[in-house]
Amino acid sequence: MYVAVKGGERAIENAHAWLAEERRGNTDIAELSIAQIREQLSLAVNRVMAEGSLYDPDLAALAIKQARGDLIEAIFLIRAYRTTLPRFGASEPLDTGIMACDRRISATFKDLPGGQVLGPTFDYTHRLLNFKLAADGEVTKAPSRDAETGNVPHVTEFLNREGLMEEAPHDDTPPPDLTREPLEMPADRALRLQALTRADEGFTLGLAYSTQRGYGRNHAFVGELRIGSVPVEMDIPELGFAVEIGEVILTECETVNQFTGSKTEPPQFTRGYGLVFGQTERKAISMALVDRALRWEELGEDNVGAPAQDAEFVLYHADNIQATGFLEHIKLPHYVDFQSELELVRKLRREAGAQQVQEAAE
Repeated sequence: MYVAVKGGERAIENAHAWLAEERRGNTDIAELSIAQIREQLSLAVNRVMAEGSLYDPDLAALAIKQARGDLIEAIFLIRAYRTTLPRFGASEPLDTGIMACDRRISATFKDLPGGQVLGPTFDYTHRLLNFKLAADGEVTKAPSRDAETGNVPHVTEFLNREGLMEEAPHDDTPPPDLTREPLEMPADRALRLQALTRADEGFTLGLAYSTQRGYGRNHAFVGELRIGSVPVEMDIPELGFAVEIGEVILTECETVNQFTGSKTEPPQFTRGYGLVFGQTERKAISMALVDRALRWEELGEDNVGAPAQDAEFVLYHADNIQATGFLEHIKLPHYVDFQSELELVRKLRREAGAQQVQEAAE
């Protein structure tokens, strides 16, 4: 445990004051509002909500403002605040099959019910700086559109009809809650998926990329990627039925992976799965690829020693808050530890020098 160094209170207060001044920046420029961050930096807000495990765009925007745009610091703030909130119940499992889709694409089937819905995406932009945004902030009005609603079947259901897709396991056992209980190994798939949802996007992306380069037997297709709003329902015991209490925007990804079969399973397609708050599709795809790589044992595949197949390596290093804490703690005073190391090195050098002198004399 680390405690404040005596005599440093004034320096710390000054550092906090300087931090607040730097956060505000030039006071001749209008201050960013929470609404501006929420509406115009929505992808950053989505990441903070996802990795902070709290769906609240306003609080995520406030955290980004307080953290000066450092998203990991903002995620830390959100997680810390989340621990103060009381729990008064649990929602019903979300049904993504009734998602009101703003974006729904598949790399495996061209013709989908309702068609491919490109939605708001960078995929087809030219990645050229738009200097109009610096000049006047001109906005191009999008044509009127309606989100695809109702029963929107998942693409994998098409493969299910031919029996070519693995059966999704049905287990009514309540999954463990990673936000209330520490991660323990071995971790079942439900716990792994929770950890991957909260995992650092960059770390997860790197692992996912490694599986595509051969480190994990993972040749995947994006069966479906969908983004949209899903109603949240909660069972009210006094009423005897569930009522809708709101809705959340989610990104869901299912990957389709070739599987040549094992001693117990026939050749078929298997799946990887990703589900994340907000429009966070890079994270959802990465999560699905890593999820599939971690399933090698239950599918009877060989472990080729890839990092993405090592559940302990993946799950214990994916949390950016834990990683940041351990990394940045070395900035704190280690005077006593270093002095002992310093004396040890000096002693070893003296002994080595004496040994050299003795050898030269002989």
